[in-house]
Amino acid sequence: MGAGSYLRRGVHRFLLLRRALTLGVRAIVEDGNGGILLVRHTYVKGWHFPGGGVEPGENAVDAIKREVLEEASIRITETPQLQGAFFNSRLNGRDHVLLYRCSSWESAGDFKSSMEIAEAGFFPQDALPDDLSRGTARRIAELFHGEAVTSDW
Repeated sequence: MGAGSYLRRGVHRFLLLRRALTLGVRAIVEDGNGGILLVRHTYVKGWHFPGGGVEPGENAVDAIKREVLEEASIRITETPQLQGAFFNSRLNGRDHVLLYRCSSWESAGDFKSSMEIAEAGFFPQDALPDDLSRGTARRIAELFHGEAVTSDW
């Protein structure tokens, strides 16, 4: 293989890395009484569904289970159900979020705040925090109040 071929392959790989798709996961976890699990991060405003990025070599279901456990001390005990895939243009123009509904779970101990998560808890739908993130508020309106589903996070 010639030097030009190696150069072309190297440039192609560089361009793919610069345009890399990012994939995140978020979870709708309900408490059985109409409450929804939300977390408040230390580094961004508002309340969000728990979740985060899918790590290299990790599948999305394992990622959502890991994130919910890390952020809220909740262990997902059955396979979460995919609710939808959404485009998040605010991050890098190539970010997508998979939203899962987690119907079966158990406590994995008391929640402890961390450098990443300031608070976590279940909120009744008639007493949600005023400062929900835009994506979280949109999904709640779609899933629980019959609003039309959009493709953007």
